[in-house]
Parts: sequence; C-alpha cells; structure tokens
Amino acid sequence: MSTIVEVPHYLRRFALKVSSEYTQSTFTWVLSLAITLILLFNSFDLSTGTIKPNVFGVFIAFAFFTGIQVLITFLIRRDLNAAGYIQRNTRRLGYIQLLSVMTGNIFVVSAAFLLIKERKTPEYTFAVYMILTQVFIMAVSALNLFKPYVSDTFLLGIFLLGIVTVFHLAVLVLIIKIGDQQVMPKWIIGISSFLFVTGITGNMFAVLLGWNLLMKVRQNQNPGTGTWYRVWEKVTANMTSMLGLFFIVFLFSISVCSYLTFDYSMAIENNYSAILQPPSPAYPLGTDDYGRDLFSRIIFGARISLIVGFFSTIIPFIIGGILGAVSGYYGQRTDNIIMRLLDILYAIPGILLAIVIIAAFGSNTITLILALSVGSIPTYARTMRANVLMVSNYEYVDSARAIGTNDFEIIFKHVIPNSLAPMIVKSTLTIGGAVIATSSLSYLGLGIEPHIPEWGNILKIGSTYLESHSYLAIYPGLAIITLVLSFNFLGDGLRDALDPKLD
Repeated sequence: MSTIVEVPHYLRRFALKVSSEYTQSTFTWVLSLAITLILLFNSFDLSTGTIKPNVFGVFIAFAFFTGIQVLITFLIRRDLNAAGYIQRNTRRLGYIQLLSVMTGNIFVVSAAFLLIKERKTPEYTFAVYMILTQVFIMAVSALNLFKPYVSDTFLLGIFLLGIVTVFHLAVLVLIIKIGDQQVMPKWIIGISSFLFVTGITGNMFAVLLGWNLLMKVRQNQNPGTGTWYRVWEKVTANMTSMLGLFFIVFLFSISVCSYLTFDYSMAIENNYSAILQPPSPAYPLGTDDYGRDLFSRIIFGARISLIVGFFSTIIPFIIGGILGAVSGYYGQRTDNIIMRLLDILYAIPGILLAIVIIAAFGSNTITLILALSVGSIPTYARTMRANVLMVSNYEYVDSARAIGTNDFEIIFKHVIPNSLAPMIVKSTLTIGGAVIATSSLSYLGLGIEPHIPEWGNILKIGSTYLESHSYLAIYPGLAIITLVLSFNFLGDGLRDALDPKLD
C-alpha cells in the first residue's frame, strides 16, 4: 500500500520562489498585457471615431493569449503551493500558447516552450530560440510580398530560408529526443557542423547550439572542459537575458538575410506617389516625407547600428585590454607611463572627442567607429589593469615565473584569459552606449551620411512630424530603445553567470 507524503508548507513556498516557470510566466503576462493595452488604444481612430479592423483583430488575438497566460500563472502558483511542483496538465497548456507565434508575441511563445519541458538544458533553450529566430525572419521577410515589387533574389532567399528552417526544426525534435543525457553520440558532431554552416544566415543561436553540442562531446572525453558550458546553463536559465540575446540575434540575422529578401531601393529612392503613407500591408510602418518605406529603412539601419556598436567595442576591448594587462603586470614606471597617458585621454569627454574626430576626418562609418573607439580605450584599460593586478598574485602565475616562462607567455596565456570575464560583461553593457552615441551623432548630422538609412537619421526626419505623423519617430526610437535594453539584459545575465560569488 503506497503512502502519500504531504509536502511541508515551507517547502511549497520555497518552490514558488525558486520556480523559473512561475517567474517567467508572471513576467510574460505583464509584458503581454502592456502590449495588448497599447494595441487596444491604437485600434481606435480618435479623429474619426472609427475602429481600425486590422489592429483590433491583432488586439483580440493578443488579449486571448494574454488571458490564457494569466490562467497559466494562476495554475502554476496553485500547483506549487499545493504539491511543490507543476502538474502535467498545467504544462500541456503551453502547447496552446505555441499558437501565439502567429501573432508575433515572442514573450508568450518563449514562455510556452519553457513551460512544456520540465528539464531545460542549454541545448534545448538554444534550439528553441534558434527556430523562433528562423520563423520570425521568414515572417518579416514575407511581408515584402505586399510591396509593389520585391528584390530579384527574394524567391531564392525565401527558398534557402525555408530549407534552413526545416533543418532547424528537425534539430529541435532531435534535441527533445536526446533529452538531458550526459553522454552525446559521436554523430552529433556532424549535426554541429551543419549548424555552423546555417550560421551563415546570421542565426547565432545555431552556432551557439553547435558549439555547445561539441563542448558536450568534448566534456565526455575530458571532464575538465565544462566551464563555459556551466556559464551558458546560467545564462539560458535567465529569461530576460535570453530575450535580449534573441532580439540581438534576430536583428543581426535579418540584417544578413536582407541582402537577399529586401530591396535596398525601397529604403533610399524617393517615391513621391507614396509620401507620408500611414502603416499598411504594403508599408508596414508607413513612409517618410520622401515616400521611402520606413520598415525597410529600419531593417537596413540595423546593419549600421550593429556594425558600429560591435567594432567600436571590440577595438577598445583589444587595445585597452592589452595596455591594461601590460600596465598591471609590470607595474611601477610602466604602469605610470601608460595610465597617465590614458588619464589625459580619459579627461576629454567621449562625445566631444568623437565630434572633433568626425569634424576633422569627415562623416562616414569608419570615422565614426574610430571616433567612438578612441574614447573608450581608457575605461577598458582600467578594467583590465584592476583584474590583472589581482590575477598576477595568484599561485599559478608565480609557478609559471618559477619554471622560467617568459613574460609574454605569462601575460597572454595565463593572466589575460583569467581576467576576461569582467571585460566581456563590460563590453555587452557598453555596446548599448555605442548604439546610442551612433544615433545621437547621426541625429546631430555628425554621424552617418544623411542619405544612408540609419536609426539616428530616420529619427531626425521623424522628429519634424511628431504632431502629424508621430510613427516616423516612434518606430526608430523603439528600435534604439529595444536594442540597448537587449544588450543591457544580456550583460546583466552574463555578469550573474560569470560571478563566482553567485555559484
């Protein structure tokens, strides 16, 4: 005769606090409700007193799935309080929420995937976001079908994206079947190779998944190689970090795929027959005062924001990292010379230095990258120097010196690799600042050339139509805000994952 063991009350409360599903579900319905209310407000045309049927239809769909998400949150709370775990029937509601992918509600879809599976490995999480990224790329690219014309490579691009999507879906099913088994079969290396190839579409989740699978195979052969795997376990368990990473990867991927699926002329050529058109199927975000498609301009503008943000971060990361490492390792006179010179550079306001460089060498993408990079070198050097000062006193560094290892090898093989964690976190947080600086300089007419679609340039045009056509400023502004928030969320997740005090 079986005995029913009642879960103590304090354990139920603890289960509620530590449940990632409950936290994610609460976060999801709050955000989804906010979007639903915004859609409700925009479904009414206050000037004419009529209802916009398309927007109202989207509002109904969002409201339906938001209501189910509220119910799921209540059921999860009830299950955890009653039994200490989530019942299978509650998890099955996640399959209904998967249908919300048709509304584009990434918050509900990602929460549904994470609710369905009880044990969520990094491979499963990467596979989920990989297929979601691919589906959203296909959906956004397909919107070009409503335009007056499409690019010559549109059909080829959609065909290739469809093949990649089918492959990614098959990989997701395979990951679900493999489950959380520790020993990976050798043939998984072949799957990883194909995932790396599909990374050519810009879907970095495919690359991360392939890399993680290879690390797991390697970990089976050498158990001491799982440090970064444990870091990704922590990052993938953080929903806000993964949503931030999703938006970054999605923007990067759509920027790459737009070479095939978007027509650049829609973003730069004047169309006086479609001036200041409101959002419609042909122009999802409307047109500007020259009849250019705002949707296409924002898509192409993402390339510049990501390129400038990445390179204006990686350049000071490398230069500042090397200077800080040399300064912290050798100390004394070397430290004084390097750091005092960097202090002089640090005393000049970054934005002022960027304006001076751009004014001297002209307004273009390369100059903008250099202008933003130079001002960031001192902060990276200071961060690396502080880390190196601490790492240089560790026993393994003293042991390397004792056996006669030269300083160059000690710095680049032992000291710098063990000082990179704070630098990586800092880089993810400062890319957002670089994106804002890029848009700010372009808004002032000192960044990217005015005729090139860039978010700051688009915002500058839209700011003159705030009263009559506010969407011209709202959409590029939302793009900037969302990208910066995404980098900040990812940086926070990496900081928590790389902090040994939180283990």
